[in-house]
Amino acid sequence: MKTTIINNQITKNTKSTSLLYLKVLALATATTFFSCEENLDELPRDKFAETNFFTKPEHALLAVNATYRYLSPDGSTIWGAAYTGIVAQSSASTDEMVVSWGDAVWIPFNQVNYSEAFPSGALYVFYNTLMPAITTCTINIGKIEEMTTIDEAQKKSYIAQLKALRAHYTWILYNHYGGVPIRVDYKEATNINAVPIPRLTNEQTAVQIEKDYKDAIVDLPTLAAQPGADYGRFTKDAAQMGLMKLYLHDKKWNDVIATARTIMGMGHNLQTNYSDLFAYTNKGNKQEILFALSAKFNSTPTNIWLAHVLPGNYYDVKTGLGLTQWGGYKMPWTTYDKFDKNDKRSERLLTKWRTSATNTTLFDARANNYIGAIPMKYDVDPTSTGYGQGNDIVIWRYADVLLSLAEAINETSGPTTEAYDLVGQVRKRAGLDNIPTGLSKDEFRNKLMDERLFEFWCEGGIRREDLIRWGKYIQFAKDRGSAFAKDEFVLYPIPRTAINASGGVIKQNPGY
Repeated sequence: MKTTIINNQITKNTKSTSLLYLKVLALATATTFFSCEENLDELPRDKFAETNFFTKPEHALLAVNATYRYLSPDGSTIWGAAYTGIVAQSSASTDEMVVSWGDAVWIPFNQVNYSEAFPSGALYVFYNTLMPAITTCTINIGKIEEMTTIDEAQKKSYIAQLKALRAHYTWILYNHYGGVPIRVDYKEATNINAVPIPRLTNEQTAVQIEKDYKDAIVDLPTLAAQPGADYGRFTKDAAQMGLMKLYLHDKKWNDVIATARTIMGMGHNLQTNYSDLFAYTNKGNKQEILFALSAKFNSTPTNIWLAHVLPGNYYDVKTGLGLTQWGGYKMPWTTYDKFDKNDKRSERLLTKWRTSATNTTLFDARANNYIGAIPMKYDVDPTSTGYGQGNDIVIWRYADVLLSLAEAINETSGPTTEAYDLVGQVRKRAGLDNIPTGLSKDEFRNKLMDERLFEFWCEGGIRREDLIRWGKYIQFAKDRGSAFAKDEFVLYPIPRTAINASGGVIKQNPGY
């Protein structure tokens, strides 16, 4: 039997096997993504059927847990550190990062030289992973809604998490491909005879993301009230942040302002030390980090950023550990040199380092013709025994709320005193004075462009989002010497397999 996913819908070429429980088998046997330790009855793998799954509360929990796995199924996808991840693709296609491996995947990213034949299918990873993830969310929502053996409050909690995940997955697709042909009706998603549907418009996609987040917020807990064992699951705080990112993308400035103010009323603050945000000891900290993946050094999901960035001759003085060091990712010197020499945020960018426990002479990257500084965003996990690290993978944090609010205020009212104060809070933590007063709206925006680079380098895929919003993404590629970047490349191509499987109902993005 062959099972495929076409147009975000499961189809198959046999009548004998249940449509849904092929999916359920994959879900129930998947590695549980988060560290919930509730006792679950063991279900024999050959006993799954429509009559015995989604009959107990623990079955619903299994389904929700498995739906989270799409965030980072193997430590290297979506929010992982490899070329299949959002952060690496964003950084490599902007001024944040060049990759010294110089292989067939990284050169076209650095040049924003996109095509349907992009190496390793890297531009299709999010589409191919998250379109079925959305189907999974829709199916699980429908099945849990039908359950009569689960407490109503728990049912609402599970459905809220699934709607927030569906919004998050749809947002990632919207951010990279524009409107997508998603199905959010349970019966349609499970109907093997349903005809392919066209892509939603950008406006329709944004409306669906907004609706899912708003529906989820009603029944999600606040981050402050969330049990520690559930850290990394969606909360009201993370869903509000997802809304703000959507509004920022669409330049709905008044909605950005309103949502940012809501988040500001939820008790968050900047942490005192910038570097602490990315340390192993910061695991589970809810002060500034609104959404993160709780990583482990020896299991999924794991944080493998350091393996990608650390040069082979680096010696970690603090731990003395023998680390995995592939040494590929660098920040170009032209970008590094934009940082103020007193900016504490640049302390995570290495230009000199020890090479052994006994040799105290520092190796100088620039003097030795390295193509850039080492973007050591995360600190070393002192408990690690392999290439993985247990540092939480930061996705969204409170500093983004402050700077986004400052931007939205500037776009609607110009650089007000409040806008300056918001930027000043972030710069004070970095050990810097505030930006000069008396700026025009355009001058203030230009300062924010740099400030967001200094604050969020190699984090959350933020730089690509920002440059596209400001209309600078393609121009920056051209300024770096690309002869290939085109205006249409602010969006990735839709996979040709999806277009063909739909019989041409799904249309390709312009420029491909």
